[in-house]
Amino acid sequence: MQRLILKALYVVATLKYPRIRRDLRYFVRDNYFARLNQIQFYKADYVAKKPYKVTDYHGEFDQELRYVLPFAYWHQCNGTLKQTISCTNTKEFYYFSPDHQEKYPKRVWQAGYDYYDVPNMTHSPTFDFSKWKRVPFKSHYRNDLFRYEKPLLVIANKYNIEWDGPPRNFLDIPTLDRIISRCKTTHQIVYNRPLSSQIVLDNSEIMDLGEHAWIRENHPEVLLMNDLHEQYRDRVSSFNHLQLLVYANCDRFISMHGGTAALASYFEGTNIILSRPGGGMEHHFDEYNTIFPALSGATIRHAKTPEEVIDLVEQHYGQAVS
Repeated sequence: MQRLILKALYVVATLKYPRIRRDLRYFVRDNYFARLNQIQFYKADYVAKKPYKVTDYHGEFDQELRYVLPFAYWHQCNGTLKQTISCTNTKEFYYFSPDHQEKYPKRVWQAGYDYYDVPNMTHSPTFDFSKWKRVPFKSHYRNDLFRYEKPLLVIANKYNIEWDGPPRNFLDIPTLDRIISRCKTTHQIVYNRPLSSQIVLDNSEIMDLGEHAWIRENHPEVLLMNDLHEQYRDRVSSFNHLQLLVYANCDRFISMHGGTAALASYFEGTNIILSRPGGGMEHHFDEYNTIFPALSGATIRHAKTPEEVIDLVEQHYGQAVS
């Protein structure tokens, strides 16, 4: 029966979006099926309204942020969340859960395939927000510990394998130098690129960009998230906890395609995202204008090249970059 329904939904996707590439219609089909799958829970969600829902996910971090967390939070607000299960060091993401278990030591990107338990579980031109609720990380984690004389600017970089190929979406040292040189006079910059020992990995191997030592030598005014983690080990339970605390006090972000961009989009303010064409599906489905701003109401500025990142920093963060 499921196979027949999926075939029918592919036809629906083809008729509704004839200009979308054939292979991309499978994403739309799966999104439709995930929504239809929720019909069976109508009575439990809207009539009985007793705790029953268990979310169990260890796929890509990006999908967990965009789809699973808002779904779980909706159930908590609805009175129907029973338990959440995820990866190591995710307790603070699920602070609202009555029973959170950190079951998985590693993420498996294939775990997101055919995962129909959560609506909107894949890329799509449209999303169903009926069982999707913003998780208020900013208000929950706002604190006095990470406050500075100048407003915060978080540069959330990455440098890892992407789609089984070399790194694509990252800021190299010359670009970082241009941004930092101008912005550090008006902002307290926090530079964030987690080490492999600090986060749960999936198939995206983290590589060495060599910028941490370079920043310490050339821009000592910049705070490195890695150094903050060492400094406040007795105050935070994990690197993820630290990120939430720092991000909650920040209104200006520069982030990279994927989970890095999704996390920075959870904290309102403005998020400049570097996402080059030719890789992720976000471009094809215009998701930087749909699901990303929905995460917190953040203003999303999409840059397709590092040069565009610099231009957007100049326009929106109050300093020209030369």
